[in-house]
Amino acid sequence: MGTPELSIDGAVATIRLMRPEQANRLGPDDLAAIFKHIETVNSNEDVRVLKLTAGGKYFCSGFDINSLGTGGTMDFEAVVDAVENARPVTVAVLQGGVYGGATDLALSCDFRVGSELVDLFMPAARLGLHYYASGLQRYVQRLGLNNAKLLFLTAQKIQAQRLLDMGYLTHLCPAEQLDQTVQDLTQTLLSMAPIPLLGMKKHLNRIAQGKLDMKDLEHDIQRARNSEDLQEGRRAWAEKRKPVFQGR
Repeated sequence: MGTPELSIDGAVATIRLMRPEQANRLGPDDLAAIFKHIETVNSNEDVRVLKLTAGGKYFCSGFDINSLGTGGTMDFEAVVDAVENARPVTVAVLQGGVYGGATDLALSCDFRVGSELVDLFMPAARLGLHYYASGLQRYVQRLGLNNAKLLFLTAQKIQAQRLLDMGYLTHLCPAEQLDQTVQDLTQTLLSMAPIPLLGMKKHLNRIAQGKLDMKDLEHDIQRARNSEDLQEGRRAWAEKRKPVFQGR
């Protein structure tokens, strides 16, 4: 057991939660480690996909309830926002229960791949806790107002199929197929041209947040338009082969 660990294998980085015997709950030290790992990944331009994983029965049970009221929830908000705004495409790998603040941690990722064993509940109102601003916004942006109200205001436990139906999960598979499903998604993402892949991820999030920067968007559009990868993509299309992108 310990703080979350970061590993990097070429274009793929993985942050793994390391407290399975404690349902992978997150304390201040864990949050600090995740935040540092995000900074490390953001500074490594080779990384295009970041996976958030865990082991054991639960993906994560959220923020350590013993730290509530100590200012830790502000740190939690900053870490989740950092995950949402991470430079690579992010994939939450959900092998089990997702509870409390972990529901927002996973929601901040670009993709959420879950096994049939996943369930979720948000007990904030039951605990007397008012959720932070960006988390409320993220729920409404990504799940819609009705689903956000259902999860926040009733604290109901929701099962995997309904999580897929409401858009919380982007992929749902049998438990034994989870690793392969994640691998297939990762390879699909890595097959894309890096410049538009990462650029569009960034700008789609900004559009959802109501924070689109048109100048930065135009810069990224021109960068892709002038790239060697665009020429490679056109040649590969004409030659009916897979493109080999270099990120330039």
